[in-house]
Amino acid sequence: MNRRDFSLQTVAALMVGALAACDQSPAQAAAPSVTKLPAQQAYGLAAKGQGFVTGPMMAANTVYVFFDTTCPHCAHLWEATQALAGKVKIVWIPVGFLQPKSSTQGATILSAPDPKAAMSLNEQRLMARQGGITPAENLPDAVLQKVKGNTALLLQIGSDSVPLIVFRNAKTGEYGTQAGAMDTAQFVQMVGL
Repeated sequence: MNRRDFSLQTVAALMVGALAACDQSPAQAAAPSVTKLPAQQAYGLAAKGQGFVTGPMMAANTVYVFFDTTCPHCAHLWEATQALAGKVKIVWIPVGFLQPKSSTQGATILSAPDPKAAMSLNEQRLMARQGGITPAENLPDAVLQKVKGNTALLLQIGSDSVPLIVFRNAKTGEYGTQAGAMDTAQFVQMVGL
């Protein structure tokens, strides 16, 4: 391998690592984290999360996504899954993980009349480097507690980064967890659509 090939491979690897996931450490993780719980147990815990649903409400299979409103990788995952709105039920579970405003932004999305529209606005503003959605004033404590509870679930599952996808493959029935963003085709393959 010559120096140019090595440099291209190094740049590609760094780009993949940069798109993987957001964590609380100052430097981004180069690879997705592994949850500390078995995937089936993580799936059971994720089902207790308080979020909003995209896709068909009466689906046989549900995918859970823990996200932080300040995470650009979460925004990429949101965009990648929009084409699947009629094909898979996804419960989007906001957490207050990366920044202090994450909790109030997550609660704002949960308490919005249309959480999907609020989430889309947040992700658009985040990707435009505008800081995401403006937190609502006078958020009910009950909604803030939902985000706090979701954050506790994420930590109980044992993840140290977002987005965290917790799923059961529709074809194989196998449970799994995956940290980080991915494109639509990778998501489809992972969840067995």
